[in-house]
Amino acid sequence: MWAARRSVEGGEHRHSSPVIASDPEKGPVMNPVQQRPITPSSQQVTHESTAHGSSSLPTWRLNVMRVGYFVMVAGLAVTKWPEFLAHEPWELKHGTVLTMLVAMSVLALLGLRYPQRMLPILLFEVGWKLTWLGFVALPLWLDGNLTGATREQTAAVLWVTIVIAVIPWRHVVSRFVLARGDRWR
Repeated sequence: MWAARRSVEGGEHRHSSPVIASDPEKGPVMNPVQQRPITPSSQQVTHESTAHGSSSLPTWRLNVMRVGYFVMVAGLAVTKWPEFLAHEPWELKHGTVLTMLVAMSVLALLGLRYPQRMLPILLFEVGWKLTWLGFVALPLWLDGNLTGATREQTAAVLWVTIVIAVIPWRHVVSRFVLARGDRWR
């Protein structure tokens, strides 16, 4: 385990020999600070941890994002989880939407712990709600027909303004629009 690793492929390694001295009573004394070899897999992990880790956004920004996840979790826990747990027979469309929103609340709960990694959940929340507002509520409102259940749904969907406010939009643009995509092969 502590022996120096040698690459079969002749790759570069950054470490010194772990054995620095020999003690007659204890045997070889190990170097407590041994560096791991540089391999393509360790470079990839390092690259991913800096590209997707919390180090690229300040802590205050991550905490602001957590507000958005909390709003999602709390709203869905209050409105959808009781209905889900009661498990009455659902119409196909209603059951599909309900289970999707319950699953989304679980992912938003993960966002409280990993706000930057779960950012696509916030983007999905904004995307579907703005689409609904633009293509369902807005035309009805412009025609003066935004009433009843659609009006109530519009009021609930407008909570998305909190999520829009907490998303680090510059980060979104740099990571998802301007950055190079992942390789295909």
